[in-house]
Amino acid sequence: MQKRIDPLLEKMSGKGIDAFIVSDLHVIRWMTGFSGSSARVLLTPQRSLLFTDFRYAEQVKHEVQGMESVIIQSGFGDAFVEHGSLKGKNVAIQEEQVTIHEARQLGEKLKEVTVVPLYGFFDEYRAIKNEREVACLKQAAAISEQVLDQIVPLISPDVTESEIAAEISYRHKRLGAEKDSFAPIVASGPRSALPHARPGNERFRSGTLIVIDMGCIFKGYASDQTRTIALGKVPEEARTIYQITKEAQQLGIDSAKPGMGGRELDALVRSYIEKSGYGDFFGHGLGHGVGVEVHEKPRLGKSSDDLLPRHAVFTIEPGIYLPGRYGVRIEDTVVMEEHGVVPFQHFTKELIEL
Repeated sequence: MQKRIDPLLEKMSGKGIDAFIVSDLHVIRWMTGFSGSSARVLLTPQRSLLFTDFRYAEQVKHEVQGMESVIIQSGFGDAFVEHGSLKGKNVAIQEEQVTIHEARQLGEKLKEVTVVPLYGFFDEYRAIKNEREVACLKQAAAISEQVLDQIVPLISPDVTESEIAAEISYRHKRLGAEKDSFAPIVASGPRSALPHARPGNERFRSGTLIVIDMGCIFKGYASDQTRTIALGKVPEEARTIYQITKEAQQLGIDSAKPGMGGRELDALVRSYIEKSGYGDFFGHGLGHGVGVEVHEKPRLGKSSDDLLPRHAVFTIEPGIYLPGRYGVRIEDTVVMEEHGVVPFQHFTKELIEL
């Protein structure tokens, strides 16, 4: 983990930062391996400390790497005062994570300290995965793919969206995942046209499309995949938008190259859907990075300024959504290698008709 911390200290030095208080638990897990629900990290050139409470006194011994652990008896602010030697220092905080209340508390505790809010400080480092991270991401994807293979045959007019979603969560854990990386999306019929529909208690109906978007966490790293299937024979227009989405998604996979912009790849795929006559019905971005969070850098979308470097892991997930009728999304998580991307998923993209 020290290899991960050293570049952060170097970047801090370049910005004139003497210490950094890290409050985002996802960043803390990425940085140290700690998976508890309460922690702060204090980064300084002299020493780096992870603060947590008595509940995790044994856990930190097994999980935390690259820094000392301190079990605190009161609040984090008191711990920074006691252990930080921060008087007269420039101390950075995560602007996107710290609430106004916490910032006010820090200001009261850390007197004679200059607090420097910084946004997205860790993003560029988290975007590039090492071999261990890629291995964890691949295993998370493999677990979700096994679950998808198991739950598709369960879909019938006798079960509900919520029941299939519950099976996804149960089977993720049974196969070794910590938990879902997000609440599973199982949306059928007209609800398939809602990109982030919540599973309902209505039963599946024949002649409809079903969007299944799911992922899990394995050793702290997320998976994310989407497939759209049919229950019975669906209308011809549904088959048409399925084929367009499938071709657009493959275009994204084939076109992605190291150093390409997320906006550029999004534009290529979006143009294909527009030329097919459905541009108004693809309203979200093409994809997003995946790591200790299921949504992180790099972003792929109309307004993205992010690049797609080697060893970045991200999704390619175009969709077409016709309100009140049906929707299609196909999503793979991919890793950028020397000549292009390699998908983690292998589940068929041919339209399954149950």
